Amino acid sequence: MARSRLLPDNFTLTLIAVVATATLLPAQGQVAVAFNWITNIAISLLFFLHGAKLSRNAVIAGAGHWRLHLLVFICTFGLFPLLGLALKPLLVPMAGAELYAGFLYLCVLPATVQSAIAFTSMARGNIPAAICSAAASSLVGIFITPVLVALLMGVHGDGGSTIEAIRKISIQLLLPFIAGQVARHWIGDWVNRNKSWLKNVDQGSILLVVYTAFSSAVIGGIWQQVPAPKLLGVLFGCSLLLALALLCTYLLAKWLGFNLEDRITILFCGSKKSLATGVPMAQVLFAGSSIGVLILPLMLFHQIQLMVCAVLAKRFAKRPEFPPSLSPVETSARS
Repeated sequence: MARSRLLPDNFTLTLIAVVATATLLPAQGQVAVAFNWITNIAISLLFFLHGAKLSRNAVIAGAGHWRLHLLVFICTFGLFPLLGLALKPLLVPMAGAELYAGFLYLCVLPATVQSAIAFTSMARGNIPAAICSAAASSLVGIFITPVLVALLMGVHGDGGSTIEAIRKISIQLLLPFIAGQVARHWIGDWVNRNKSWLKNVDQGSILLVVYTAFSSAVIGGIWQQVPAPKLLGVLFGCSLLLALALLCTYLLAKWLGFNLEDRITILFCGSKKSLATGVPMAQVLFAGSSIGVLILPLMLFHQIQLMVCAVLAKRFAKRPEFPPSLSPVETSARS
């Protein structure tokens, strides 16, 4: 029996099931610790395999794609804050002033790293450029976000966690990628031969991130912190903000003449915000105040962006393969 086209794909259904499981059976105590370790290992393995899969020339080409990186930075640290300010007349009446501050904080955060790269990989975008752009956004955001918070919200942090954040990013993401590049000499051919089933590492890492992040949000009382009408307002505001960000990043990339693979990379790297960076940074920047409500828009936006981008990535992945003579990397190198 043929499957209805109205039904979501298997991966989207799995994501919904993971969110439902996290809501009903969130990871707690030692189980949560174990899942955090497993998630970190999966993310490191993802970057190791990307390092082993990508040729040195492809990595250099991705790092040198300065027009793409510049547009991602403009979208992440320029477009988002402008959207947050423009939506103030709508968001304040719907969610209240305190939750609107959470929206502003969300808008000045750096992009995600692992999920942006995983979605770009699933959608067959420009993976080398995605790795360089997302990692750079996360590192630079450690310095830019406190400045934007001070300008837009009048809050000043002590910045004491900067070195620790850089250390964590380097250990979990950069070092595995470098190790994969070194190991490519021995396992590169094997990775290329088995890339059809190794894509499960991309999808598996996303599912683990969704479960661990949503479990933490549920245990933190995400559903009890605000009244139902305001919660609906936050959900609507997050959905609207994401829709505008996705539309603007894709249209800007198309208007500036980027090819499809680069537009996919810009879409997933320029429209996402990092929960992993945002929560610990909030503890530094907003010390002494209640950050639970402040980070609620970020927690909900994080879940919505994962669900929506999963659907978009699967749709992009269904397009015809490139002919052997013209790979996505070669196409982007011509830009």
